[in-house]
Amino acid sequence: MIKTDGQVKTNWVLASKDKDPRALGRVAVLMGGNSSEREISLVTGSNILAALQRVGVDAYSIDVDETISEQFRKDRPDRVFIALHGPGGEDGKIQGLLEEMNIPFTGSGVSSSALTMNKIFTKCVWEYHGIPTLPMIIVDHDPDYRENAKNFGLPLCVKPSNEGSTIGVTRVDDWSHLDAAVTTAHQYEINTMIEPWVEGRELTVGIIGNYALPIIEIRPKMGFYDYNSKYVKGSTEYICPAPLSDALSSAIRAECLRAFQVTGCKGWGRIDLMLDNQDRFWLLELNTIPGMTETSLVPKAAKAEGVEFDQLVYEILWLSVDQ
Repeated sequence: MIKTDGQVKTNWVLASKDKDPRALGRVAVLMGGNSSEREISLVTGSNILAALQRVGVDAYSIDVDETISEQFRKDRPDRVFIALHGPGGEDGKIQGLLEEMNIPFTGSGVSSSALTMNKIFTKCVWEYHGIPTLPMIIVDHDPDYRENAKNFGLPLCVKPSNEGSTIGVTRVDDWSHLDAAVTTAHQYEINTMIEPWVEGRELTVGIIGNYALPIIEIRPKMGFYDYNSKYVKGSTEYICPAPLSDALSSAIRAECLRAFQVTGCKGWGRIDLMLDNQDRFWLLELNTIPGMTETSLVPKAAKAEGVEFDQLVYEILWLSVDQ
């Protein structure tokens, strides 16, 4: 087991407890956009909008397009809840616009959003801070990637560095399939990475403020946890809290919280990781705007702490007040 000196808080103190929703003013929920995750973003945003309206927030939606800056100048919202996934939403672009216009918003800022949108950069920061993450090959900077990948052995994971929802990810079980996997990843992002494929248990940890939520174990009923397994109801089993020893669970939660903090992230997010057959855990990536659909993970973990969906959304919005 990888040890950590980090500490995990044992109780979740809600910043939104007993707060008046009218104090937040008029809130715009940004959704849609033009990334490959547009459809998921529309579901996430619609769920968030409905939750905010149910708790009494004066909220409305914006389907983001190239006129977004004009819409902000016209509507002038008091605060923004960002529900955009992928490039344009999680990469710091919309955050930069909002900072320039002095409009408060949920989640991480410009630099941390840009950093963590890129899996390669995120892994470099984690490696520097001694956080357990898998070795990688950056295909576009390594002309010998085919030969060097043999140091990892099979199977391999090939994926684009800037996409979410497992888009463009391929498991390679045969060396003759490696180039095709790289071509698939290149369809989404020119910067492609190769990692060892970890055989073991897939876990995820949601972060709300400075609190690491209970660990969820993800058990797809077929194959690996791909796009369909994530968003098709009934295709995956979720166990929360994950059946782990107290010591291992505490170590994982502490390290995920530290991984969130060293990248400068704030507000909320989710870290995905693998637990191998020797009980070693390996952090894979950080999502600064996790999904909030019917099958999404952060709401499941929050519910295990007794916090229902509407309260969770309200909490995330209130965390933007003191950022």
